[in-house]
Amino acid sequence: MLQSLLDRTFRTRAIAVRLPGGQTLRAGPGEPELTAVIEDRKTALAIAGNPELKLGEAFMDGGFRIEGGDIYDFVALAASQLSSLTRPQPFGWRIRRAMEQANDRRHARANVHHHYDLTVDFYRLFLDADLQYSCAYFETPDATLEQAQAAKKQRLIDKLVLSPGQRALDIGCGWGGLGLSLAKAGAQVTGVTLSTEQHRTANERAAAQGLADRADFRLQDYRDLNQPFDRIVSVGMFEHVGAPNYQEYFDHVARLLTDDGVAVIHSIGRKGPPSRTQPWIRKYIFPGGYIPALSEVLPAIERAGLWVTDMEVLRLHYAETLKAWRERFLARRDEALAMYDERFCRMWEFYLAVSEVAFRELGQMVFQLQLTKKPDAVPLTRDYLCRN
Repeated sequence: MLQSLLDRTFRTRAIAVRLPGGQTLRAGPGEPELTAVIEDRKTALAIAGNPELKLGEAFMDGGFRIEGGDIYDFVALAASQLSSLTRPQPFGWRIRRAMEQANDRRHARANVHHHYDLTVDFYRLFLDADLQYSCAYFETPDATLEQAQAAKKQRLIDKLVLSPGQRALDIGCGWGGLGLSLAKAGAQVTGVTLSTEQHRTANERAAAQGLADRADFRLQDYRDLNQPFDRIVSVGMFEHVGAPNYQEYFDHVARLLTDDGVAVIHSIGRKGPPSRTQPWIRKYIFPGGYIPALSEVLPAIERAGLWVTDMEVLRLHYAETLKAWRERFLARRDEALAMYDERFCRMWEFYLAVSEVAFRELGQMVFQLQLTKKPDAVPLTRDYLCRN
């Protein structure tokens, strides 16, 4: 089973897999670039039968390791071979996807709790000081993570065409970094999150910076808001909405946005057609999450009656962001281990590696959509985005 899997996958680059008992399987032309080691027969059978889920679990449990490289090197090698393969979706996949992405209020809160209610001190190990947990914008190849995250925030503010005194809503406000930047730019900010850790941290930061009167962070579902906003921004939250709920999401954005308002939605997307969430990611990292194709997002925007006044696709920016996170995490892995345990640290190693590779090899990107109700709510040229 494993030999067949290897032969189907590794066609232009070579790998070796050492099995328990010492037997070594090989696939691909030439000398193997690295060796994967499977420690026991049960793990070997599990990986052969369901590699998309069981490979990550085996790495977490210590039953799968790499010689001649690390887990990132293995994932990058495998992804370079998988990128040219096309696999048809199984019968009934849309029904199963809808079940996986219900994301009603109860499930949405539980899904957010799973990932975002880890202690903020854990995220401080590898994020920038502003706790930006989304794609940075690298204006130059040598930009630091801190510079790139500041540039990302400024680009979003520029696309919002923000003026002092405007009411701004941040849907999925994280630990408050973008909302506080909007408040410093003169906006009256409301941020909503379903994470108790993010809610607490964001309000503590607002108070510490003297912005509590201009930045109100709430533990609230965006669907329960009813007041109008001049500006709406959402960064890294749309991936948690779920495809069955896209219409509801954009209908709410349209309902909350004033007639001359501007919204900017920043989300991970996929270059290819609609699909399902990778099983290991769905189980361990983002339950209820889904990376959308633009072909399933734009129809919901059309039906909501909104203009798409600008769309920008960021390609390798998130790969570079994830590289920085992965390197920082590994440099402070001992501190993460003191907070949690070895299996948790292995899970995060695998998550950061496969995520970076997905942007380099497997067609993932980030899109930013600027939405309005009126065609002239923003300037008619993009010159205003070119800052000195």
